[in-house]
Amino acid sequence: MSLLGQLAEAVDGGVAVASATVVDTSRSVPRRAGAKMLVRRDGTISGTVGGGEMEARVVAEAVASLADGRCRLLSYRLVDPGRGDPGVCGGDVQIFVEPHMPQPTVIVMGYGHVGRAVAQLAKWLGYRVVASDDRELAESSPGSPADEGMDSEVPGGDAADGGPDELIIGTVDELLAGRTFDADTSVVLVTRNVEVDAAALPALLGTDAGYVGVMGSERRWATTRARLEAEGVAPAALDRVCAPIGIEVGAETPEEIALSIMAEVVAHRRT
Repeated sequence: MSLLGQLAEAVDGGVAVASATVVDTSRSVPRRAGAKMLVRRDGTISGTVGGGEMEARVVAEAVASLADGRCRLLSYRLVDPGRGDPGVCGGDVQIFVEPHMPQPTVIVMGYGHVGRAVAQLAKWLGYRVVASDDRELAESSPGSPADEGMDSEVPGGDAADGGPDELIIGTVDELLAGRTFDADTSVVLVTRNVEVDAAALPALLGTDAGYVGVMGSERRWATTRARLEAEGVAPAALDRVCAPIGIEVGAETPEEIALSIMAEVVAHRRT
């Protein structure tokens, strides 16, 4: 498969990969303009921009670009290793490194009034949205998918109208089954009570999700935390939780609460 084909496959599969392209050269260099290489988070590569010490430096920069999401224009002089040059070919080369990040995901646990508003706003902001709720709530709660005429059994729900790409009716274990959480995954718990949060958090905190936030008052979170610590959940794991969730904006309506939540999610990803 061509490098462009591998790049497309990675992006479609939700795998982060950086491309490194030789964009300018002068005099003697190992590869000319247009040469490409793909670099993954673990430093494995496809293709080459010339090998040796120069390529090792490019790989390191590419891995760094996948960590911070920023492009890089690298310039190397391949003349005198004694002065720190990564080669002795005699020329100069410029290489453009671009990270290709998977679409970030927001997991919304609790799909009532606030959950639906969060899903719609996250979708508008460009996130892939997975919503989850237990069957009892989905079938009987005001504002739930079933009450609003939504087929809660169909994956994808009302994505065309700004709703989730996927709707899971069931337990947290069913949500986690076969799913990979990484630094680009944000988990938003907007559930109905402490019991639901306490049941879900141990499993969620065992993932590599970049953000986990829980809705509710400070008292509610203190109650949840105390319960989980008593059940043996490590304090360091619970320190990962952002609670109460959201940036303080004086929110009252579900839409305003969703705004405060997604503002915090975006800020967490960008800092």
